[in-house]
Amino acid sequence: MEVTRKSFKDCLNLVYAAIEEADFLAIDGEFSGISDGPSVSALTNGLDTPDERYTKLKKHSMDFLLFQFGLCTFKYDQKDSKYITKTFNFYIFPKPFNRTSPDIKFICQSSSIDFLASQGFDFNKVFCHGIPYLNQEEEAQLREQTEERRSQQANGVGTPSFISPSSKGPAHVPDEHKDFINRVVEKVEALFVGTDKTVDLEPCTGFQRKLIYQTLNWKFPKGLHVETMEIDKKERFIQVSKVDEEEKKKMEQQKLEKEQGQLNDAVGFSRVIHAISKSGKLVVGHNMLLDVMHTIHQFYCPLPEDLQDFKEVTMCVFPRLLDTKLMASTQPFKDLISNTSLAELEKQLNESPFKAPQIEAAEGFPSYNTAKEQLHEAGYDAYITGRCFISMANFLGSFLTPPRAYVSAQSKLVEPFYNKLFLMRIIDIPYLNITGPDLQPKRDNVLYVTFPKEWKTSDLYQLFSAFGNIQVSWMDDTSAFVSLSQTDQVQIAMNTSRYAESYKIQTYAEYVQRKQQEKEKLTPASKSWMEDGWVKSHYAASGASGGFGYSRALRKRSGSPTVAEQGSPEAGDGWSNYSFPDNAGSKKMKTDEVVESKTSEGWLKTSDTKESFGSSPVLEGDGADPVKDTEGTLSWQQASADAAVPARKSQKNKKKKSEAAGASTSLFEVPEVW
Repeated sequence: MEVTRKSFKDCLNLVYAAIEEADFLAIDGEFSGISDGPSVSALTNGLDTPDERYTKLKKHSMDFLLFQFGLCTFKYDQKDSKYITKTFNFYIFPKPFNRTSPDIKFICQSSSIDFLASQGFDFNKVFCHGIPYLNQEEEAQLREQTEERRSQQANGVGTPSFISPSSKGPAHVPDEHKDFINRVVEKVEALFVGTDKTVDLEPCTGFQRKLIYQTLNWKFPKGLHVETMEIDKKERFIQVSKVDEEEKKKMEQQKLEKEQGQLNDAVGFSRVIHAISKSGKLVVGHNMLLDVMHTIHQFYCPLPEDLQDFKEVTMCVFPRLLDTKLMASTQPFKDLISNTSLAELEKQLNESPFKAPQIEAAEGFPSYNTAKEQLHEAGYDAYITGRCFISMANFLGSFLTPPRAYVSAQSKLVEPFYNKLFLMRIIDIPYLNITGPDLQPKRDNVLYVTFPKEWKTSDLYQLFSAFGNIQVSWMDDTSAFVSLSQTDQVQIAMNTSRYAESYKIQTYAEYVQRKQQEKEKLTPASKSWMEDGWVKSHYAASGASGGFGYSRALRKRSGSPTVAEQGSPEAGDGWSNYSFPDNAGSKKMKTDEVVESKTSEGWLKTSDTKESFGSSPVLEGDGADPVKDTEGTLSWQQASADAAVPARKSQKNKKKKSEAAGASTSLFEVPEVW
């Protein structure tokens, strides 16, 4: 369902109802650009830290506009074993509410606009009929102005338009405007003696309107209602009405109520995001970090400078997020899915060992045919994203005994993927952990090199030619990361460059330490996030709730793994050289059913850790068999492609499963690294 400014008001209750009844929500956004300077490869450097990636995206991507927002709600029909969808495609544009409302400036990237145009994107619907919006600070300022006018009206002062610095005497009228004002006064005097109730003055400038208000307020303190009107071409004129005091108060009240209604309209699309936030429902996206950042930035508040503050704000706005690109990139899906782009992912999830979900559009909503791709229409992309999530979630049910064809969005099987957003091109930090510390790879084989601006990649390859295969990741015109194939080569490279004049080499650890020192110099030690004015005013909560009506429990931090002290540098995919800090421990989630391994590789594995849910455990090794313990707890283990196919069973596993079946309650957990 397409929603523009003309239809938004009528559709809003329909949107609210769809969100309220949904089991989960899928979202997607289309933007006017991606990067205002760096190339995409520089913006998403393979050796970024999460903090660096966030800082770059905030600096180079937030001046673009999110001008189409797709929302698809999914509700499971238990009776017919199918999902019912309601898809909304919102066109968004920050049309100014009035002369005092924000006049938003944004930029466009020609390649992005050209690409969307090639996909049939209708820009007229954005710029001519886009839904306006205000963030919380803008809304608060405008409501304060409206309340101030209401207060003045209640005190008999009138609207601010009537206020004159010389209200006790005649307003000063410049000589060049005296004839104009005299003609206005004559028309108003004629109104008093005539039978007409109103008179429309000729269109004039803003300064002339001010003089009219001041003059009429002084010369005719009673019996008149004066109001600025606007015609379709945005031409403004003043309408003067002959009224008694009771009518005047009534008309002033109607004017304020009209302004209040216009203000509610100006909040516009932000009301949809507020409804999503208040629902607390799982929000699913594909490669959704930019979607989340733009949504918060445009419809809630400017993004904070610090990554940790961004995580706090995100958890207040969206307490449960799930990224299907990360889900598809991890076990047990990693070995079964060769391409995680949205279009290709949807195709692969329709084939064995996966099953295409049964989905039907609700009456009055668009029914998409995936054979006729409508990619880069935000509503369709949101629909495909939700469809992919359902397929992968249901696939997890095949590992249960007995197998389950349907796994809900609230299942404990899905929870391990919550609040981890995919980070593009970073092999050893594949996700941003919204609810806790991020992965901390050692990167002992990485060097930070600074050099003259004239250098090219070939110069770096020549410089390190004695060290075999290297990988170059450019930072800017004068610096880059160079990854060596062997860790023991780092010291040799450092020694040989000690007396170099044209370039300088640092270890990755030295680079990180320097960046941290620079950050500490820029950040006042006494300032905390909760002490920051805009954060406190928008996100402080009373009692036991923690922002936007959510329990603080939803914002509880969980531990995240750090690089193992003795991790092996030969790890095949860079995802296994991690461990948990000692104080994080291995924590678990309770499930309502016994979760048992159905694979010979032992994808699910029992453990005897007894801590409560909050973080994920350390990976305990490949190919381990499930072992029942008295607590009936279970852990995920990395599974190969063969292990992920439930048809393969071993007699040994069957015996283990029969032992585990006796437990009344089990705990399910997934490692931070797969």
